[in-house]
This record gives sequence, structure tokens and C-alpha cells, in this order.
Amino acid sequence: METLAAVSTLAQDLVRIDSRSPISNLAIADRLESELRDFELERLEYKDAAGINKSVLVAARGTGGLAFSGHMDTVPDTGWTDDPWSGAIDGDILRGLGSTDMKGPLAAMIAAAAALPPSVPIALLISSDEETTKQGARMIARSSDLAKRYAPRGIVVGEPTGMIPVRGHRSHIEFTAVATGVQAHSSTGQGLNANWKLLPFLLAMQRLYERLRTDPTLQDPAYDPPFSDFNPVIDNHGTAVNVTVPKATVRIKYRYSHSIDPAEVIEAIEHAAEEHGIEVTQSREGLPPELPADHPLVAAASALVGNAVPRTAPFGTDASELQALAPCVIWGPGDVSEAHKPTEKVSLQALADAVPLFARLAEQVASG
Repeated sequence: METLAAVSTLAQDLVRIDSRSPISNLAIADRLESELRDFELERLEYKDAAGINKSVLVAARGTGGLAFSGHMDTVPDTGWTDDPWSGAIDGDILRGLGSTDMKGPLAAMIAAAAALPPSVPIALLISSDEETTKQGARMIARSSDLAKRYAPRGIVVGEPTGMIPVRGHRSHIEFTAVATGVQAHSSTGQGLNANWKLLPFLLAMQRLYERLRTDPTLQDPAYDPPFSDFNPVIDNHGTAVNVTVPKATVRIKYRYSHSIDPAEVIEAIEHAAEEHGIEVTQSREGLPPELPADHPLVAAASALVGNAVPRTAPFGTDASELQALAPCVIWGPGDVSEAHKPTEKVSLQALADAVPLFARLAEQVASG
């Protein structure tokens, strides 16, 4: 009951703090820092691409053991009709934005780390901007002196997997394609609508999308679904309906797994952009992480939950960046199908039940 109460209190506190990716996360970083007073602590500050102040936290005790990783940010509150930050508890259920992804699992990992005896080395790598650019995890991997000094043997990325170990997942490349037109009153015939310029490029992207779903050479049967995500989002930047569109932007998120070479897809997009006079840029997160099912870290996590069969996942996590520090397994309480919903919730008992499992894995890693 003590573990359940501690996890419930921390998870509720975290959910009640608005930490959507587009805004500063300093308030939630302050709350977490107060929870980590018994650890050596490093706080790294940065500004994101919009100039917003952000923080990441690295906490450690000892060296050379397991590290737990979680992120502070959430997706936007799109679709919520109730208060996204109420942190309401209804029996066993905690409700609110980020309760499953991943403030609840983060609370469970912190409780597990705090419960370990001082002789067991443990670290916490707490990032920001996981839902967008992975910039926080990248900063930890590249710039944290404490993380390098701790030298983790393995990392648990505590996303909601129902405590089934995820041994690998896809990473993404985001393409931004821009068509330029001429703005004018649409009735005058003097303008040039950028959408008409963008349309042939989009048709080429539709053909590429269809190929990704039918061409086995671009698919990975170890994943469900085997085909890659290829998701376009179109923006006319607020242009009124009686104005010819001066700028049309489409952002496309393409995900690929460890066994897929993305070069062919990149080449197809760049060729279509050149053919149709579209400016295209790309941004990437780290390479797709993937461990074999018999990797010691994966096997140990699997054994702790009754030899559950490790799986792969189509989504991405901070493991794409943190794998530069140590092998990563994605493993945590909660149901990923609850994530990003306007009714997001998590079982508090599931969070509490994860605490001893996290602790046992840390003890096993420490003992070699």
C-alpha cells in the first residue's frame, strides 16, 4: 500500500502540471528535481527551435548499473472536453493528459529507483520534447557528463507496453515540402495558388504511400503493421478562402525499422520535389533501435514477467537517441492504446505493480 500511495501521489502531481511539448517544461522539471534530492543530480537547460526554455534531468547513484528513462512532455490537449490536467482519481484509475504516456510510468520508475538499496547503482534519464524532436534525449546522450560518468549497462525506456518488453521500434524522418505561390485577391486572376503547384507532388506522394503498403521490399514482417507510416499534414498558414495561397506546406512523417534502408524513399521524395518545383528539407531522429530477442537485457525483462515474448513496435521513443549510451529495452506499465486520446487514463495498481519489477531488473543488471 505504501508503494501504491507514493506512486499515485507523484503520478497525480505530474499529470496536474501542463507540460505539452510546445510550452516550457520548467515547472515539471522543478517538481521532479524536488523528488530526486537523494541522488546526484544534473540539470541541463536549452531552448527549443521556437526559443522556448526547456530542461532535462539526469540523476544517478553509483556507476555502471541500469538506467531508467522517461519524458516530461505530452502531446497537445486536442479533443479534450474535460480538464486535461485534473489528475482526477476514480477508484484505481488516474485520468489526465500524459497519465499513460508517460507520467505514470515515470512515477513508477522514480519509485523503483528510490526503493533500491544504496549498494545498487541506478540512474534516471528524464527528457523533454520526446513527442516532437527527441531534442531532450539527444542532449542527454551527447552532453550529460553525469550520464557518461555513470556509464549505464542498459536502459529501460518506460513507455506503456503492458510490461511486455519491446526490443525494437521504428524511427522517423520528417520531410517538409514547401510550394510557393503569389498572394492576391482570388477574384482578380492576378495571384498564383501554391496548392496547384503542390498538388502534383502530393499525387506522387500518394503513389509512394501505396507502394509502401504493397511492396514487400520496403516492408518489415517483424513489425505490425509491416508497412511504414507515411503521414502527410497540409498547412496553408491561415490563408483566407478569398486569397490565393502564397505558401503551401506539407509535412510527411515516414517511419522505418532497423532492417529497412530509407534511401529509396528519400530519393523518391527528392526526385518528385525537383520534378515539380517544390522545396523539400528533412529532419531525422536517431537510427531505429533494435535488440535480438535473446539479448540479456531483453531476456531478463521477459523472464520477470513470466517469459513474455518480446515484441517490436511501430511507434518511436527516446531509445533512438539514448542507444548511443547503452542498449535499450522499452518496458513499462500502461496500455499504449490509451496514449494521445482525449480520455487518457492509467491504472494506479498497474503502476505500483511495475515498481518491484523495475527494481529487480536493476538488481540483476548490477549483479551482472
